[in-house]
Amino acid sequence: MSITFKSQATGDLFMLQVHAEALLKLLGKTPAPQGILEVKDMPAALATLRALTDEVPQAPVVEDEETGERLPQPEPKFADEPVSLRKRAWPLIQMIERAQAADKPIVWGV
Repeated sequence: MSITFKSQATGDLFMLQVHAEALLKLLGKTPAPQGILEVKDMPAALATLRALTDEVPQAPVVEDEETGERLPQPEPKFADEPVSLRKRAWPLIQMIERAQAADKPIVWGV
């Protein structure tokens, strides 16, 4: 599934739901099917997104049910290089900057 961010100041931004929800949570927004980012909230949103680091979460460690040994999860075969949330946020940062400059809100799910 994907979430489409829209603004009268920019083109639409399509983002996978899991990544969009993670960014919305960082911005203090409930990852609801519909929402709005008001112009007055954009400076704080930009500061939050720009403060993200390029750290990529490490694969979770699980315990073997029989031996109790801790084993790292294997990396997905299709992923050559993990992508940080900061890199995934870049298109949204650009959208927020343009919407703020045009004094237009950003909406999703409408």
